[in-house]
Amino acid sequence: MDQGQTLPLLWLLSDARNDAGLERALAALPHGSGFVFRHYHLAPEARRKRFDTLARMARNCDHRVVLAGNVQDRVAWGADGVYGSVAEIAPLDGCLRLGAAHNGDELQAANAARLDGVFLSPVFPTRSHPGATTLGVQGFRVLAQQALIPVIALGGMTADRARDLGWPRWGAIDGLG
Repeated sequence: MDQGQTLPLLWLLSDARNDAGLERALAALPHGSGFVFRHYHLAPEARRKRFDTLARMARNCDHRVVLAGNVQDRVAWGADGVYGSVAEIAPLDGCLRLGAAHNGDELQAANAARLDGVFLSPVFPTRSHPGATTLGVQGFRVLAQQALIPVIALGGMTADRARDLGWPRWGAIDGLG
């Protein structure tokens, strides 16, 4: 990440479930938020077309646009950064690098890779992974304190839950729509 840039506090992640409301959600986000485009469910050509539409709108709101998946597409697609598992994200100059962590080992890998930020999840029960074990408030705090990089709370997050968690940086799939 460039030295003069800061990591946004609020992040919207795309998903097949929230696709119909993404334009509305992007417009409602505070100016300068972050947007992670996932849309793994689309065929490559449709995925690129949807990315272009949403990225244009996100940039009009001064949001950071991060592409999940193929790291090589980041430059061609004009994304500000990449998102994925820590093992998939190689060092890239001038690129925002965000990873995902679900436990202490993955968090330590994110620290070692010196990512620009890590989504730590799931904090609360989520529709994305029904029945999955959650970190809960205490588990999240214990892991987050071990981070050497900015932590973004994810998993069942809403504005109310972010306030209850007392964590300034968070993201959602369903909680912002």
